[in-house]
Amino acid sequence: MAAAMQKVFSLTKSGGSSCAVRCLGTSASQYASTKTGASKKTLARPGIPNIVLVDVVRTPFLQSGTSYKNLMPHDLARTALQGLLRKTGISKDMVDYIVYGTVIQEVKTSNIAREAALGAGFSNRIPAHTVTQACISSNQAITTGIGMIASGGCDSVVAGGVEFMSDVPIRHSRKMRKLMLSINKAKTLPARLQIISQMLSASALTPELPAVAEFSTGETMGHSADRLCAAFGITRQEQDEFAVRSHTLAKAASDKGLLTDKLTYKVPGVSAPVDKDNGIRPSSIQDMGKLRAAFIKPHGTITAANASFLTDGASACLIMSEEKADHTCCLTLLGPAYATPRIVEKAGLTLSDISVFEYHEAFAGQIMANLKALDSDFFCKSYMNRSAKFGAPPMEKLNLWGGSLSLGHPFGATGVRLVTTAANRLEAEDGQYAVVAACAAGGLGHAMVVERYPTK
Repeated sequence: MAAAMQKVFSLTKSGGSSCAVRCLGTSASQYASTKTGASKKTLARPGIPNIVLVDVVRTPFLQSGTSYKNLMPHDLARTALQGLLRKTGISKDMVDYIVYGTVIQEVKTSNIAREAALGAGFSNRIPAHTVTQACISSNQAITTGIGMIASGGCDSVVAGGVEFMSDVPIRHSRKMRKLMLSINKAKTLPARLQIISQMLSASALTPELPAVAEFSTGETMGHSADRLCAAFGITRQEQDEFAVRSHTLAKAASDKGLLTDKLTYKVPGVSAPVDKDNGIRPSSIQDMGKLRAAFIKPHGTITAANASFLTDGASACLIMSEEKADHTCCLTLLGPAYATPRIVEKAGLTLSDISVFEYHEAFAGQIMANLKALDSDFFCKSYMNRSAKFGAPPMEKLNLWGGSLSLGHPFGATGVRLVTTAANRLEAEDGQYAVVAACAAGGLGHAMVVERYPTK
């Protein structure tokens, strides 16, 4: 989360169903750009809380019919949600709502947001719904989440989108569907045989493919694009040049490791993990010029090379109120700072009574931040509701036999190692009380007091 918060984008809803991205960072004054000539304008408005984009992930985007072809769309969405949880380190219970966008829906998982959330391990008490608005469905999912936070109904929302073109729903013809329903009502064998004979007709057997045309106009997006290019005088050459530019730049960004939102996905039944978008294919203007028109034939200018391809993929992002994001960022690795005063005072002890401190060392900086937090009047008053600072453990009492940084950190086993070291140090140093404390993902913290007393 700390790393994620370094690249927070602040979002402000700006009427209708749109939103605007403003400065890097959680506050304009703290993180505003210092580059010469950089704009000092901000979308922040007095009295209107900022909403921040904490982090984003996506599966690699693949051409349909390739490595994802045997999955279902909710598999991709679930993988994106799980990847977001791993990347941000937040607890599932911190999420108030989940919204997903999709266009061509799998009938078995019509509310794919709900199915993906349950598959990713979110509680069934966290509501989730699906939106559809053509190619801006996931944009609308984000805007819906922004609205929920802006209205005060939620503090944190996961928004995302998924599309799976490898297995689109193909329906029986309407005639066949009617006959199928009718056969259940037929009460005699002759009546049923008559319906079956109608089912065998070509008109009944011809399936209905998903519509690629607008229902209201009967026109496909490709036809619209061809007419648009004609209206604005955009040539085939210009379009092919722009397509080459897009593929070339995408390859360069991928090769430089700039596309950091991509997950590595071990697809069941596929030998190698999927970690790259497989539609990036730089070509030459000459090769592109050999392709024929795809929509308005033979004189159209839209081809398979200068149009986007059918793609399988899913994405997810975490958005929060700025206050919640700031608080979460502070909490994530400050478990020892929050937990130590509570456990020491609950035991009726003071800082000076403790002989041994064993803190989990997730990072050197994390340990130092906890010590500074405990020794800060401002932090203890502002974030821990104390009248003054609690005080930091003396370095001469802290982790004297090494810690997780040097000994290692097998996630599920470190706690026992901490307690064991504390008990052994009490014995070796002839101490009476030890405090063991650790942080954990999701803003969790743990602390305990260990007492040594003579055995009879």
